[in-house]
Amino acid sequence: MSGKTALVIGGGFVGAAAARRLQQAGFATTLIDAGDPSRAASFGNAGHLASEQVTPLASIATLLLLHKRLYSAGGPAAFPPRDIGAWLPFGLRLIAASMPSRYEAGSRALKAIVAAALPAWHRLVGEIGATDLIREQGHFVVWEKQATAAAGIRAACSVDYGYAAAREATGEELSMLAHRLAIKPAGAVRYTGTGQVIDLQALRGKLDDSFRQAGGIKLTGMVARLAIDNGRARAILADGTALIADHILVAGGAWSGDLLRDVEGPVPLIAERGYHIDTTLTDAEWPREMPPIAFGDRSAIITRFANTLRMTSFIEFSRVGSPSDPHKWAKLDAHADALGLSKGSARTRWIGNRPTLPDYIPAIGRSRKAGNLLYAFGHQHLGVTLAAITGELVAALATDTPSAIPLAPYDLQRFG
Repeated sequence: MSGKTALVIGGGFVGAAAARRLQQAGFATTLIDAGDPSRAASFGNAGHLASEQVTPLASIATLLLLHKRLYSAGGPAAFPPRDIGAWLPFGLRLIAASMPSRYEAGSRALKAIVAAALPAWHRLVGEIGATDLIREQGHFVVWEKQATAAAGIRAACSVDYGYAAAREATGEELSMLAHRLAIKPAGAVRYTGTGQVIDLQALRGKLDDSFRQAGGIKLTGMVARLAIDNGRARAILADGTALIADHILVAGGAWSGDLLRDVEGPVPLIAERGYHIDTTLTDAEWPREMPPIAFGDRSAIITRFANTLRMTSFIEFSRVGSPSDPHKWAKLDAHADALGLSKGSARTRWIGNRPTLPDYIPAIGRSRKAGNLLYAFGHQHLGVTLAAITGELVAALATDTPSAIPLAPYDLQRFG
């Protein structure tokens, strides 16, 4: 050990991966976790390692199609009136981020970090003895309507993804999908170079075990606020205890903005909430080796885990703690029934807060106000996908060594 210390605030995959890398880099690291795993957006993630998602959702194309994507029109995007104070200013910033120059810069930044995501995961699971928990077998996107299938296939196959690639599904693959589903696909795309976490909680446990075995300390608690004295940050726990470290990393997902507000000023972070349902099923009902399947006409994705099939959907621009909408779970149930996924089976429900910034690019960097304060949050739908590479980038920041990709595009100061 170098004699230096690090404190990581946040118990999701991003915080866990960063804590392990910091401990490995020679920092005596403490990870502070709120203790409720379901708080983290990564708890309810689809487990899809989305190296194909290289295009920011903040774009002119998104704005032009928004009216078709609204929840009221059958789409996934919901803007609850009660939360207009959160989503209206966020939306205005999203519009600004969608302008051509900002969008092009965002595209370069997102493509660079997404291309590094799966290689970083392969390195990490190899080191912690969890190679069986990551599978790089691609995924499908399925459409049920001829018109949307033709447009979707054409659009998907025209993109340069970098690490991933897309092709139209073969007749054999379409037959296999039709055999498993209660609908007949009108068309589909097969992606390669994308992956899946086989068991999210098992992988999270492996990360924790590796962190502890390397000497890391995990505490259950809540950081109430950050304070700065003479250009150095301190973390103040809910009971008033002050914690200091050579590096303090804020990786608290949707709660990060509240922590940083007193230090950095307002952070344009919103809780972009997602819903999921889990259905217990047998191997005969849904094979374990089946890759994730996204349904373009339903804006949903299904993933097989150890003993469950998970369906996730919706983009609800809201606040942490706002009431959930039971109609969205009912709609997921209806989709699952229509697809023939264990109709009538008992299903568990979850809602989580994706931490999203207006340009859909994560914030990874060092505070200008406190030299020992780092941050890594705002990973939107890609928290699990980008966790391993984010951990490596944080370690590079802390050790002042060259990073795998330039970090300037992810600096929080881009929002002024």
